[in-house]
Amino acid sequence: MSKTILTVDDSRTMRDMLRLALSAAGYSVIQAEDGVHGLEVLADSDPDVIITDINMPRMDGFGFISGVRQGGRHRAVPILVLSTESDIEKKQRARSAGATGWIVKPFDPVKLVDAVRRVSA
Repeated sequence: MSKTILTVDDSRTMRDMLRLALSAAGYSVIQAEDGVHGLEVLADSDPDVIITDINMPRMDGFGFISGVRQGGRHRAVPILVLSTESDIEKKQRARSAGATGWIVKPFDPVKLVDAVRRVSA
């Protein structure tokens, strides 16, 4: 049975790249355009892993991660942050909010899939 990945990113190009990389590895992919949309999509789905950007309109990645972690049903779902940011302080803030790991953009599709496999094992 294939695992489902929720990707949350305001960039259509990035969402397309994520869908291609993850679909090629056999994952089902559902997508959201920002944190608010991500929480809406999450209400009707049960992803095995969530990949989120940090810098987004309406609700950033930190707010989204906190929202997922407070939600109950998805509290234990691994969350990978995919961001151009590589700042230690931001990584720490994401970890405090409940992020599982951090991947810097531009991402290597092989490393991304490896990271998803690791956190969803």
